Amino acid sequence: MSSQIEHTDVGAYALGLLEDGDRRAFEAHLHGCGRCQAELGELSGTAGALFELAPGSAEEPDEPSAPPPPVIDMMRRRRKADRRFRRAAYLVGTAAAAVALGAGIAVGTTLNGDDGGAPKPPPVAQSITGQQFRATNASTGASGTVGLVDKGWGTQVSLELRGIKGPLRCHLEAVSRNGERSVVAGWRVPDKGYGVPGQPKPLIMQGGTGLDRQQIDHFAVRLDTGGTLLTIPL
Repeated sequence: MSSQIEHTDVGAYALGLLEDGDRRAFEAHLHGCGRCQAELGELSGTAGALFELAPGSAEEPDEPSAPPPPVIDMMRRRRKADRRFRRAAYLVGTAAAAVALGAGIAVGTTLNGDDGGAPKPPPVAQSITGQQFRATNASTGASGTVGLVDKGWGTQVSLELRGIKGPLRCHLEAVSRNGERSVVAGWRVPDKGYGVPGQPKPLIMQGGTGLDRQQIDHFAVRLDTGGTLLTIPL
């Protein structure tokens, strides 16, 4: 305790187990610590009883006796255990803080694109469920992701679409391996568009097709007036 005053040394002080330097430091601490003063008052009776139980106390009442060796060992073990527990708690807290800080740095680096690798695609919306497929059309600037879930009636389809400006009217087609086309959903693109500067939010929608998942070859985002903005192969 020479480097730090510890509240748990009240019992050792009451039994006279502290070394001179620790005892003086604790007495200085005791003057300003109400918690230790109260605990010392509660322990005073216990300490007196222990002294009375010490060997030779009945025959030599006028001479101070040391507490029984088992009591001394118990108090010393308690002090050591308390100190080990506080050190372990401090180390665990420090390690947890370091892990959290490291995670924050890693996330910040990824979001800022400072990992030195190729640019990562934008995160897919949480509403896109099932098996996912992604594609980009450099000529039109459109990019999208479909999520497919097998159903008893066919295939549930989720779509996230970016990089399109309006005004447009579009629809999503599921194209089977034998060329059959099934319209999954249709929508209108406003002037501001979706997933573009000034309007970063993508278009997100759901639909379905009677084609089974294994029958589908690809999806096509097409204009109602003709032309294909994006093809997403499976």
